[in-house]
Amino acid sequence: MRTYSFITVDVFTDRPFGGNPLAVFPDAGGLSSEEMQQIAGEINYSEITFVLPPAYPSNTARVRIFTPRNEVPFAGHPNVGTGYVLGAMGRAQRLADGREVMRFEEAAGLVELELIRRDEGSVGSVRIAAPQRLSKGHSVPVEAIAECLSVAAADIETGRHPPILASVGLPFIIAELRSLDALQRCAPNHGAFTRCNDRYGYAEDRFSIHAYVGLDQGGPADLQARMFAPLSGILEDPATGSANAALVALLADLAAAPDAKLNIEVLQGVEMGRPSRLCVLAEKRAGSVERVLLSGGCVQMIRGELRLPPR
Repeated sequence: MRTYSFITVDVFTDRPFGGNPLAVFPDAGGLSSEEMQQIAGEINYSEITFVLPPAYPSNTARVRIFTPRNEVPFAGHPNVGTGYVLGAMGRAQRLADGREVMRFEEAAGLVELELIRRDEGSVGSVRIAAPQRLSKGHSVPVEAIAECLSVAAADIETGRHPPILASVGLPFIIAELRSLDALQRCAPNHGAFTRCNDRYGYAEDRFSIHAYVGLDQGGPADLQARMFAPLSGILEDPATGSANAALVALLADLAAAPDAKLNIEVLQGVEMGRPSRLCVLAEKRAGSVERVLLSGGCVQMIRGELRLPPR
């Protein structure tokens, strides 16, 4: 039998059973792409990572990310969680200035990570840099988004931007809602998602919507969000780093000043009973969003083994 160890962590949380669960296979050499996809479907988390030797020795690893339905080029919580697991295993590089860093080779590009340790020495959180600059694409009619989310068109806010495609490594339709009540009423309509994927899609069966609303000053966070990707096998995601990174990058891009620095806390997963907290920093210089950093904590949950028959 071929045996592969895995570790699960809850990502973007400081307590068990919160955040977004992730399974990490820290030594996945020998698995085929087909087997990786089958394992992702078997475990059925929103995403699973497989760690492989890097193509370039100066990098830490090659990381492949799978949803239950497909492979994705980049995602936030898989990188934070994988960085946490590998950091705890001692695979980070310590620089002369004392920082501990890793570099992951991914389909979207090179992802740089930094470990943030607690006072007693354990890994407390992981900060990652988005692999790409902000890119914006087409907008989607309000009526189509409202049908996908099972809300009224009047619940969609367009004052700052229409529902629009944005990406810093993985694309999402970003839609602002008018109220927290509207956000809480959202329910994905699979048929509407299929129709939007056919008409407004940006990748096969990957049409996904990241809906958000601003919270009052003094609230639990700056923004609250929900992400729906039923065509990728993710009815709702409790914490979506890549979507929130794209969201904050978009807000920085929309700021009137040519130079802007947004440091935003996003609350997600509340409606699912898995509250998650994501911290995103986006910097705009001379009218261009040049850097997006995403950070969050993790909690290790399960260690296990997967056994496969010999080939």
